[in-house]
Amino acid sequence: MATLEFDEEGARRVERTYATPDVVAQRAQVLALLAPQPGERVLDIGSGPGYLAASLADAVGPTGTVYGLDPSPAMNAIARSRSATRPWIRIEDGDAATLPYPDSSFDAAVATQVYEYVPDMPRALAELRRVLRAGGRTLVLDTDWDSLVWHTTDRELHRRVIAAWEEHVVHPHLPCLLAGLLRRAGFTVPEQRVVVLFNPQLHAQTFSANMMELIAEFVVGRRGVTAEDAVAWLGDLRARADEGDYLFSLTRYVFLATAT
Repeated sequence: MATLEFDEEGARRVERTYATPDVVAQRAQVLALLAPQPGERVLDIGSGPGYLAASLADAVGPTGTVYGLDPSPAMNAIARSRSATRPWIRIEDGDAATLPYPDSSFDAAVATQVYEYVPDMPRALAELRRVLRAGGRTLVLDTDWDSLVWHTTDRELHRRVIAAWEEHVVHPHLPCLLAGLLRRAGFTVPEQRVVVLFNPQLHAQTFSANMMELIAEFVVGRRGVTAEDAVAWLGDLRARADEGDYLFSLTRYVFLATAT
């Protein structure tokens, strides 16, 4: 198992992906569901390039505080640059399994596309519960890669590529377990929803256009996938777009929980 690591180039690629309309719309749904309020203290676990942290900071205002936590120095450099005009954002190095904050520090916390990378989920959620005040709320969003639908003519090659791609996370099917894990960690889970990333066409500003390049790069040498296989897989997807029958859909699962 070798999960994704983000050097400066990788971090910039993620930043571009997060700027696509698909992820901008996802971020808007996350903000609406978490509903951060002026003056609140909010933690963004796995804050990445800082788009969500910046939006959270705009919601809580200068009377509130947003902490962004990420293990990637390259991501944090981008996030700090993005948050430079909002001094009530603090971007810090750290990971989800050991949160460097006192008990009951936050009114709300959010973790989008984070926990599927974390090996010890009971520990990570215990830490989440510890830093939230009683009655504090959290939003967790993760992907189940079984939800992926991608039109390709070579189904066997596609199956091999996606099996290799699943090695980029520790838990490729985490959403099936999340509600139970949250309850056992001391949360109630009053609401569960889905966010669908749907691309019926392919162009540079779609989520899938960015993802296909990342996937093709990652899978080479894994599960027997060769560089030639990756090129053929990309070519098949692009041919679908050229012929007018492209389709990509991926479901992300949202869990709204309250600390008991």
